[in-house]
Amino acid sequence: MFSAAPTTPAEYWDKYKPYRGEGDQLRPAAGAFDWTGIPGHGPGAELLGNPATALDLGPAEGENAAFLARQGVRVTAVDFSSAQVDRARRFWADEPRLTFVHAEACAFLFKEEQRFDAIYSTWGAVWFTDPEKLLPLVAARLARGGVFGFSHREPVVGQYGAQQMGGKWLEGRETELTVLRWQYTAEQWADVLKRHGFMSVRAEELPNPDRAALGTLLVTATAG
Repeated sequence: MFSAAPTTPAEYWDKYKPYRGEGDQLRPAAGAFDWTGIPGHGPGAELLGNPATALDLGPAEGENAAFLARQGVRVTAVDFSSAQVDRARRFWADEPRLTFVHAEACAFLFKEEQRFDAIYSTWGAVWFTDPEKLLPLVAARLARGGVFGFSHREPVVGQYGAQQMGGKWLEGRETELTVLRWQYTAEQWADVLKRHGFMSVRAEELPNPDRAALGTLLVTATAG
């Protein structure tokens, strides 16, 4: 029996990649910081500098946030999927420097008063939020000289800006729900970030080791 199809983006992520194994789901190892989703491929947490505090936008299972917390960073991880947050809290209940918050990224940034040394998103909320709304809020919450970093799938040529995700629901049924993701080339992201006051922008495409698959677009910048 299929569960009801989602009607909001938050519900979409509540049901994204459901666990289908037996028994309790094992938590990730969190042995490295991963920008690409391909173990051992690409740079790691060094791109964030040496932050004392960090904000993860869209942490999902929370392995990157947990990795930083184990290095002594105080990490706040924000996700608007209640299911994702509940699971991450179960996984990392023993990490005292790691806090998971159930909230939409822009709403959290608008209300938050703390400034973070690093703000990052790995295939997370930055990919799925209008940058014209998100980037000013990120800039306001990033400490001076702090690092903003994010990654998403390398865009298909010509598919830039707000793009609708595939039309199939997780179980292969049709759904009327529209989920958008914002993706740009490295050059386009650099222009967008500079327009919003970010400095030292570095944007690059990391090829997938599988030449038939798309790579990762990785971007870092600093607060002005």
